[in-house]
Amino acid sequence: MTKLTALRALVAGAALAATPITLQAQEFINVLTGGTSGVYYPVGSALATLYGEKIPGVQTQVQATKASVENLNLLQQGKGELALALGDSVKFAAEGNADAGFKEPLSKLRGIAAAYPNYIQIAATADSGIKTLADLAGKSLSVGAPKSGTELNTRAILAAAGMSYDQMAKVEYLPFAESVELQKNRQLDASLQSAGLGVASIKDLATGMATTIVAIPADVVEKMGAPFVAGIIPAGTYEGQTEDVPTVAVMNYFVTHADVSDETAYQMTKVMFENLPTLVAAHKAASNIQLDSALAGMPIALHPGAERYYREVGVIK
Repeated sequence: MTKLTALRALVAGAALAATPITLQAQEFINVLTGGTSGVYYPVGSALATLYGEKIPGVQTQVQATKASVENLNLLQQGKGELALALGDSVKFAAEGNADAGFKEPLSKLRGIAAAYPNYIQIAATADSGIKTLADLAGKSLSVGAPKSGTELNTRAILAAAGMSYDQMAKVEYLPFAESVELQKNRQLDASLQSAGLGVASIKDLATGMATTIVAIPADVVEKMGAPFVAGIIPAGTYEGQTEDVPTVAVMNYFVTHADVSDETAYQMTKVMFENLPTLVAAHKAASNIQLDSALAGMPIALHPGAERYYREVGVIK
């Protein structure tokens, strides 16, 4: 063998040996979240960092979105590997509820875990005079991005209270941060935000001006039915909030899709539950993510990779 032939063989062998590493490094996990001022984004960002550090050969990305409805449609299209979404949106997606933003059943969706409950939080500027749900009539209200999980929650609450958008002086379809900016500029009376307790946008509003957290009574929650449950916004959650405020809650879920490999889904589930303190450090709402309630109310089929993890740890016998 000549020196040139030997060199060519060496180069070819090195390229061949490198191929599996290159292919492995191309595995990608795109985590779909929500607006940057909500809870999905910091929790999703923390997860993406963990996955990049602890799952060999994986590259990660965090994508800010309009949250639940957009996330689920993106998953169905294979444009993300993990997403957070509200339980009612997940249920509507599986059913193919067109009014909720799903033109047909999203058959590829698979469950990873229950996350934490979203608390529907209505924050009104004190000078608007809004103290009850009924007081929203004739006022301006931001209801979340069109057909977002938050907006679907708004519709459900108003319907259960015998109200509708037609009774409002003005309805804005805005994300949390933009809603609060309008409120601070006295261009908006109230905003409804579906998020974990202590959401940054309402904290910002309550710190900057007198704010009323509006109660959602138990009878309204009862009319809404599953997957909604009664909840409490504890006193002191926001500046100036001196009493507990009754409201409605709905569980969030971590969701993936059927084309994600069993091994990747297994690793995503395992790394999440083995590093919960990191998620809690990102946002205290993540303290509600618990292994013993990981399958609570799961509205869609579990991914086989996640099921493998739950069997290993004894959650599924």
